[in-house]
Amino acid sequence: MTWIIDTSHSTITFSVRHMMISKVRGRFSRFDGTVDFDELNPVNSSVKVNIDASSIDTRDERRDAHLMSPDFLDVANYPTLTFVSKQIEVIDDNHGRIIGDLTIRGVTREVVLDVEYNGQSKSPWGTVSAGFSATTKINRKDWGLTWNVALETGGVLVGEEVAIDIELEIVKQVPQETSVAV
Repeated sequence: MTWIIDTSHSTITFSVRHMMISKVRGRFSRFDGTVDFDELNPVNSSVKVNIDASSIDTRDERRDAHLMSPDFLDVANYPTLTFVSKQIEVIDDNHGRIIGDLTIRGVTREVVLDVEYNGQSKSPWGTVSAGFSATTKINRKDWGLTWNVALETGGVLVGEEVAIDIELEIVKQVPQETSVAV
């Protein structure tokens, strides 16, 4: 059954070390995708997400402009980040792992998302939603995001490890009934 990501109730956020002493947090505000969610056998599920790279928001316009530049995401040449699942592993009733391909700047690498299933709920409007939380950590250099500046006190301006946190609400799509002309 196909479910659509409810972007108004979902977030894709990240954090990375700044000057070795603090974390800068950001988010992507525009994304979409589908989940083919097999409720009875979740290993048969799949996920596909498209993220608008220019929607990066770290609450600092100058930093966001730098992150969109060729030094980092190069949004003029690579406007979309994508994630496509390859395998779902069930750990228990509420936990699993999604193994998939993350593409950034035209470079595709496998990542593993640790996922928690938060259950389902029916809205007052009759729709059914399901919720998931997911986390992973990546090394940005694996995707060619290598820009940095050495600090005179030692270390670098931007950390290599990026923590990604996702809160996802998906809405079950009701199949359209087809009418047959007689």
